[in-house]
Amino acid sequence: RTLAPPQRAPVVHLPALALLLAAVSAATLLGAPALVHLLAPGLPDPGLAVVCTRLTALTILPFGLTGYLSAGLRAHRRFTAPGAVYIAYNTGILLVMILLHGSLGVRAAAAGVALGSVLMTAVLLPPFTRHCTRLTLRRRQAATATATAATAATAPALVLSPLALLPIALFTLTRQSQVFVERYLASSLAPGTISHLNYAEKVAQMAMTLGVLVCTVTFPVVARALAEGDLEAARDRVQKDLGLIGALVLAGTAVLMACAPQIVALLFQRGAFTAQDTAATAAVMRVYSLGLLGQAMVGALVRPFFSTRPVVAFGSAPARSGTRSDWFPLAAMALGLLVTTGIGLAAVGRHGAIGLAAANATGITLTAALLLVGIRTRGVALRLRTVLLDQARLLAAAGFAALAAYLAARPIGAQALPSVLLGAVVGVAAFVLAAAALRAPVVSGPLAALSARLWTRGRKDEGEGRHGG
Repeated sequence: RTLAPPQRAPVVHLPALALLLAAVSAATLLGAPALVHLLAPGLPDPGLAVVCTRLTALTILPFGLTGYLSAGLRAHRRFTAPGAVYIAYNTGILLVMILLHGSLGVRAAAAGVALGSVLMTAVLLPPFTRHCTRLTLRRRQAATATATAATAATAPALVLSPLALLPIALFTLTRQSQVFVERYLASSLAPGTISHLNYAEKVAQMAMTLGVLVCTVTFPVVARALAEGDLEAARDRVQKDLGLIGALVLAGTAVLMACAPQIVALLFQRGAFTAQDTAATAAVMRVYSLGLLGQAMVGALVRPFFSTRPVVAFGSAPARSGTRSDWFPLAAMALGLLVTTGIGLAAVGRHGAIGLAAANATGITLTAALLLVGIRTRGVALRLRTVLLDQARLLAAAGFAALAAYLAARPIGAQALPSVLLGAVVGVAAFVLAAAALRAPVVSGPLAALSARLWTRGRKDEGEGRHGG
């Protein structure tokens, strides 16, 4: 912590953030033609892309506000409202598409995104306001209970420096640049390729979402442990998160790999989306799925990295030192992006969208490996051998589960819904059994505890039955 006088402390306020986001939104809206040409120069008719870009430029402000409000609520362990934002988001998209798809066509989807983003912010504003009001009342009561006003005045208040936010912002931008690289290279391929990439990515990331939810919920626990200097508790929590994330993501990956054509056909194959589109999207999705574990691990590991940076605080004491920022995640992500770009350039001409998906999976997996090794230098001394062994067991279980799900779903492959349901049930069951047999702690531990509990309860019921008899 660095102590500095309040008049010299650089503070990021919500109004300033909103003004910055509004300016970026306006710049994106005005510069949409140049932006489309920069990101997708191969489009034969960029007019529609420009219109959709301008519509989605309106989302920058509400998306930014939603992130700010969600972070504030989650930091105080309020997860219900942040979890509901995507219901509002999807409601807005579907509502506009259902009502206006006939007149607007694909533009209805972009307009729906704009409406959905506004609804996200609207969902969060009331609980955020109520929570801030309660906090203010508690602080006033605490200040009143203090013996003197001077004691309350010297209590430190924590604020964030813009410099401290810079590596986080650049890391996020670099990570999202993977998508820009894919779209840039895919814009010169056959019409529909970008759609195949987008559909495949969105469906594949459904498996990753479960893993990301884990680290989202446990992040305040890790952050508090690091802030209090309890590195052992932080290490144990991060290791448990990696195990649980690996199990959730790899179980979903197994089902995606086994049932990709049936899943895509069930979700999209109707109207202008033909069987050829299904086959192309499924092939890309299978390759994308190879990078899901890396995607989830990056999301889990980057949070402890940024939690270990000092926070600027101000009070009555003079400043002692400057703010230090952690640039390692940005360097790791930049190297991963460089690998993604290199492989994409080399593979796009011969392998098309599949080559781009392979580039994405390789680059993000490299970033995850670098973060996994580098986090030990930031005070979170993970037991690297244990983590890698646990992930290897889960990978082996996922391979077995994918084979089992594929064999189960194949006989009824023409019927999408029964095939997906059967493949999912068999795949998840096979994954759990294989992981338990391989003694993966995240699976074998809970199963052993459940078996012991059932055995104890059965013995107790048996004893009570004999006693009653």
